Amino acid sequence: MSSERKSAVNRKTKETDIQLELALDGTGKSEIHTGIPFMDHMLTLLAAHAFLELRITAKGDTEVDDHHTVEDLGICLGMALHQALGDKKGLRRYGEATVPMDEALARVVIDLSNRPYLSYRVVLKKQTAGTFDVGLIEEFFRALVNHAGMTLHVELMAGSDPHHSAEAIFKAFARALD
Repeated sequence: MSSERKSAVNRKTKETDIQLELALDGTGKSEIHTGIPFMDHMLTLLAAHAFLELRITAKGDTEVDDHHTVEDLGICLGMALHQALGDKKGLRRYGEATVPMDEALARVVIDLSNRPYLSYRVVLKKQTAGTFDVGLIEEFFRALVNHAGMTLHVELMAGSDPHHSAEAIFKAFARALD
């Protein structure tokens, strides 16, 4: 791995305590322990499909709900991406991917512009996957783009199952980022 494309972020607030290590030039290996099994699954998929190396340990006030932890995970990953990308020399500025997951189809387009903007066009009839509120995924990506300095368009083109839809979104984000 190139030492230039690595970063580490530690964030401790009243609600969360997160340690994150990122290497952009990886093999997809990850160790994810957020206290939220659904986010562990999504972030593991992100690392695998973007060929990142990602280590995250997070503790949050999940006894209240998952909001603070999910949002702070986005903040930390956004900060880590911003640091690891550095001056962005040699990178392609734009990335795009369309990914299916069974009945779900998601398209993600990225612009590493240093201008944070999120367009999140995801409509689901059911808002939970197990006990996880999939509406928090928008908060995750909003926090990520604001701290990474990227423009991100997420569109769920088809999908009825919230789990499949979320999985298609995270995989499409990973492929576009790669």
